[in-house]
Amino acid sequence: MQLTILESLSRKIQTRKLKKGKIMMKLGKYSLGTGDRFGKQGKAQLQAVMSAKELGVDISIIWNKSYREHSIIHTEPASVRAEADSAVQETGWDGAYYVDADHINIDSVNIFVETSDFFTLDVADYTGMPATRDDIDNFVLRYKHLCGKLSVPGIDTPLEITAAKIRHSAERYLLAVQKAGDIYRYVEKQKGTGNFITEVSMDETEVPQTPEELLFILAAISDEGIPAQTIAPKFTGRFNKGVDYIGDLEKFELEFNEDICIISYAVKHFNLPENLKLSIHSGSDKFSIYPIMGKAIRKHNAGLHLKTAGTTWLEEIIGLAESGPEGVTLAKEIYRESCSRYGELTGPYASVIDIDKNQLPDPDEFDTWTGQMITESVRHNLDNPAYNLHIRQLLHVGYKVAAEMGDRYIDALGKNSSIVGKNVTENLLDRHIKRIFL
Repeated sequence: MQLTILESLSRKIQTRKLKKGKIMMKLGKYSLGTGDRFGKQGKAQLQAVMSAKELGVDISIIWNKSYREHSIIHTEPASVRAEADSAVQETGWDGAYYVDADHINIDSVNIFVETSDFFTLDVADYTGMPATRDDIDNFVLRYKHLCGKLSVPGIDTPLEITAAKIRHSAERYLLAVQKAGDIYRYVEKQKGTGNFITEVSMDETEVPQTPEELLFILAAISDEGIPAQTIAPKFTGRFNKGVDYIGDLEKFELEFNEDICIISYAVKHFNLPENLKLSIHSGSDKFSIYPIMGKAIRKHNAGLHLKTAGTTWLEEIIGLAESGPEGVTLAKEIYRESCSRYGELTGPYASVIDIDKNQLPDPDEFDTWTGQMITESVRHNLDNPAYNLHIRQLLHVGYKVAAEMGDRYIDALGKNSSIVGKNVTENLLDRHIKRIFL
């Protein structure tokens, strides 16, 4: 007997739908993604999390390094696992920690499978590409019962759900979620069910998702059987690398609170993991929105995952500039080379940096600066008139230059590990963790 469209859909969903108890590895309420370009700051990063625990907040630490970063620095994912394990062993940390296969797709996932236990599924390339007509029609049928005024606790005005909105969400996001499902099932086959944490990344899209769109993205994630514990949506404003948020704070606050409420609703109605929480990508140094985020997670008793990858590399530059003549010389060489290779270095990050070249000092002028002048220009202190967000962004993408220095740069980090590590720890603890979680 031939199945109807709805019966066929139901049979497909039953084979994938999440089931309670499926999760074995469970991410804590608060977590911090800490990238480390050169794999030398694991202990310093972990010290910030350990200090936070002494102050009363328990944070899981996740070391992340993307395929792009490995390619530029010529490292392997196993190096991140080695650094994480070593830092934990040397400090005696007894809390949760993970290694993230950051921003992977089906083509890049394989090299991360053995050593990672956290997978950020990045399917942004498929956003806006439609799934098959049948899959879209089936999705609309499955969720058509939500049409009308949908009250979501915590959101003042009921959502206006229509079949057209469901279809629009499916046309824009369903294929991307299906691709995330393909990656998840590939990893699951290799590592086994429940042996890793999954994040779905939807942040690298052109416009923020509406509450209705996020609702149906989460529905599709559940349909795919992805036990997502974090999701990274797109927010209004610019999240440029290593500098403060640029945008409408009131609008961000509304979106952030609405997304928390949508996640809570979806967890209850779509049988998603109960600890599912927001993930903020390019989250480092977004000082103006940290109070908003902190207030919201306390108001709703919600979790949060904050990614702070590139800020550690900048603290290395600051530490070296503070360390003495050798470190100052390195910082100046990195700046000069970054200026000369501006297009090459900034190209891959064009959508997440905003540099005014007229605000960059000429390398010859930069060569005359003292270590303190370099430090003050790069350290993210908004109260210091010497701070230069354009220099900071350029150096943020200039880590390739340091990588090409090889042992010379790595040896300098080793010789000055104390002062560099102090900057790394204080940056994460004082400027990030305390401003959000405490």
